[in-house]
Order: sequence, then structure tokens, then C-alpha cells
Amino acid sequence: MISRRALVATATATAALPVASWHAAAATPKGVLVIVKQIDDIVSFDPAQSFEFTNGEINANCYHRLVRPDPKDANKVAPDLATSWDVSKDGLEITFHLQEKAKFATGKTVTAEDAAFSLQRAVILNKTPAFIITQLGFNKENVEKLIRATTPNTLVLTLPQPWATSFVLYCLSATVGSIVEKAVVMAHDEKGDLGNAWMQTRTAGSGAYQLTSWQASDRVICDVNPHSSVEVFNKRVVMRHVPDPSAQMLMLEKQDTDVARDLTPELLRKARANKDFTVTSAGLGRVIYIAMNMATPEFQKPAVRQAIKWALDYDGIATNITPDTHVVCQSFLPAGLPGAVPGKPFKRDVAKAKALLAEAGFANGFEMTLDHFNQPPYNDIAQALQANLKDIGIKVTLLPGESRQVITKTRARTHQLALLAWGTDYFDPNSNTQAFLANPDDSDASKLKILAWRSHFVDAELTAMVEQAAKELDTAKRMAMYESMQRAAQERAPFAFMLQPIASAVMGKGVSGFVVGAVADFTKYSAVKKA
Repeated sequence: MISRRALVATATATAALPVASWHAAAATPKGVLVIVKQIDDIVSFDPAQSFEFTNGEINANCYHRLVRPDPKDANKVAPDLATSWDVSKDGLEITFHLQEKAKFATGKTVTAEDAAFSLQRAVILNKTPAFIITQLGFNKENVEKLIRATTPNTLVLTLPQPWATSFVLYCLSATVGSIVEKAVVMAHDEKGDLGNAWMQTRTAGSGAYQLTSWQASDRVICDVNPHSSVEVFNKRVVMRHVPDPSAQMLMLEKQDTDVARDLTPELLRKARANKDFTVTSAGLGRVIYIAMNMATPEFQKPAVRQAIKWALDYDGIATNITPDTHVVCQSFLPAGLPGAVPGKPFKRDVAKAKALLAEAGFANGFEMTLDHFNQPPYNDIAQALQANLKDIGIKVTLLPGESRQVITKTRARTHQLALLAWGTDYFDPNSNTQAFLANPDDSDASKLKILAWRSHFVDAELTAMVEQAAKELDTAKRMAMYESMQRAAQERAPFAFMLQPIASAVMGKGVSGFVVGAVADFTKYSAVKKA
């Protein structure tokens, strides 16, 4: 159990909040929002590098972007730092008009020069999420000319080639589009890294909060941006790494935390029965899937990939392991995203799966390893998959690991099978479609090192179709293309799509206003109130 004394002691890096009376109190301190969840996925807080779930949510509270998904209609974008924008007749130039009241944590007003620098920096650093911007045609050689500030509050973005405007805006709404303070970042430049080493453990934004402290697999502490124009009800947010759902529930009951994020179905039922607790839920723009690395000879055979898809007990896993927390999803576009196709084409069919293995020349099966996150529900799902595949002759050795370990391994393309989760980077179907299907260069020098690349999936037809769909201006035709690509992926891709997470957060006594949504941007710490 994490003591109140230990929790307060971690927050000494900034001016102390009034916490002396916490030991005598029956609840977490006034003005401090305490959240418990699994946070071992964090790798870096630099928006130009950040590409994981937890740090994405925290960055969403520490930075402005030009635009964000509309919380009332996630199929639209809404103003954030930009109050409005104009698009040229040919669609190649977008002029953003920025608000004048946004201020960084240093007190400096955010300018178009900061915005231009932030986007240029992401392209020049070329870390993992840079593809979200570089796919539009920007590169190290042209970005400073094509993304520029023309006045202190005017940013002009010139596209090297035409794209659907909605697609461009959604790209800019991703974490990589966060606006950093140029002066602060460049003051910490080390050997031309544009402040990347420094930014991995800090923030330099104009959001409601700023990062104060991060200890890997332990805690994250954010304090209020004293110059933010956003009304904030809690001056500090403390997020603790508590991987055990039972421990999270006990902390909620003892009022050692205000919000618990990873309760199991059984604990969620218990929480709903407690009149002091409030449960909020929402379907996430994420999908849990099995990746089959095609560097492994067995997975180069389409029949083997299909055999695995027909071997899985999708409904049984959803019903018995993840009730109330996940639903079956057999497409790379989960329900709620534009273009998502309904239906479940696969079901557990052991005889069919065995026949497909025999057709591929593996009537006696084979052995394989499965990497997975060492946390609920992945542990139990992995064991179910192990049993499902054993029934068709595939002997699976489970390799559990911390989230960042599994992610690092799959990014290095050294996995065989991996049980993973992927969340959309922006609310446009291109995000997930590109991730799972586009691989124009399978070499180690590729500029697009996402999911298809990580599992060596090369399909020239689908790669070309991904780009064509992103440029299609006719919405009906565009959505039809995404439906076609989802059907093709179910048949050809080395991915078995299994589940869509339903995120739930449980608020303790007197806590209100915590919201979960399909993307991290919807979770605003500033709106949470404590009685």
C-alpha cells in the first residue's frame, strides 16, 4: 500500500501545496488529484517522440495543438491554439489564425513562431511519430520553407501535394503536433538534438498543467501551469503506477486515491454497487490484436495466418476474460472511427484451422513464442491464446514483459507472435489503416516504421491504396476504399484483430468530472472536481 506520506514526499520538486494535514484527513489532499493506473508504458514525454498511451494522455493536458478532435463529435476537428483557419482553393495552403491568450508555463505568450518551430522540429528529429507529419510530404529540406510564421499569430502551412483537408487537420491534432516553447527547448539543445534529451522527462507547453516529475514504473507528477487561462480545480495531479487492480480498488475504498483506471470486470461490478463511487466508460479508438512477424517462415504462408485467425475463441475471451472491459472487434478500425465495418467474419473453428495448417504443410504443427504485456487482462488473454493454438497443434511459449519492453522488442522486429494494443493517433481512418497496411520500404532505413513494417508485411497493392484513400476528396468513395482495405486485411494481413477496449474510470467519494474518451485528448484533468 502506498502511504500518504510517501505520496506527498514525491512531490517536492516544486512549491509545496498544503499537505501537512493529509495524515489526519480521511481522503487525499485538497487540491491534489490522485490517479492510480498501469503506467509502465511511458518512454518519453517529448511530443516529437511520445508514442504511448499514458504519456499521450499527460501531454494532452500539458500542450496546445493547432486543432483537436471535437469532444462533441469526434468525426470533426475543433479549434485549440488556432481559433480559425482558411484553405486555399487548390487545397495546398492552410492559414491558421492563433489565439492570443495562450501562455507557456514560463509566462511567455505562444506565438506562430513557436508553432512553426514545433512542427519543423518533429520533422527534423524524425522520431517514430514524425511520419504523421512527414507523410504529407514534409522533410528536413523543405519543412522550414513550407511551415512558417507570417505574423506573431499567423501560421501558414503549404502542402507539397494535395491531401483531403480533414486528413491534414487530423494529422495536426496528434500528439506530435503539440506546440512547444522554442526558447526553452533550444536552451537545452545538446549537440543538435533540438532539446530531445531534456524533453524526454519534461514538458514545455501551454496546457493547463506542466510535468514536474517522472519516475519510471512508479509515478508521474504534474503541477498547474500558473499562466494557463483554463480553470483548474486541482493544482497538482499525481499518477501512481499500481499494476494490481485489487490494490487499486483497495486504495479507492481507503480514499488513498481519487480515480482508479484499471479495474477488472469483477471489480467494476463491485464499484457500481458502491453508492460512493461513480463509474464512467467509453469505447476506445484502440484494438487488441496478435501480430505475426513474417520474418518467421511459418507466417509467410497465408494459410497459417488464416489458421490462427480461425483458431481463436473471440467470444469466449470477451465473455469470460474481459466482460464490461472489451468487446469483440475483428477489424483494424474499431467501432466509432469513421469507416469502421461491423461484423465478425471469424469464429473458433478448430477443424478448419487444422485443415489450413495442413494445407500450408504443417499438419503436425510447430512451436512459437508469444510476447505480451505482463498485466491484466493480457496475462489471461495470452493463456487463452496459448490453449486455443495448442488445440490446432501450435505450441506457444509465453514471454511476459513490461509494456515498454514488449513495445521495444516489436519495434526491433525480433518477435514471433506478439499480443499488442494499438490506438489511433488521430480520428481519421488513415491512422490505423496506414499503421497496419502501409509498408513502402521494408528495409531498416524505412521512414515508415509502424505496424506493417514491424511485422515485415509487404503488400504493394494495399500500400498504394492507403495513399490513394488519404487523397480522395469524395467522402463516400473514400469510406468505400477503407471498407475494402479492412476486408483485405482480414484475408491477407499478419494480424488477428480481437478486441476493442472499453475504458472505465472509477471516481471515489466526492469526485466528479473525470472523463474518458476514444482518444487521450478527451481526458482533461483540469475539469475534475473534489468535494
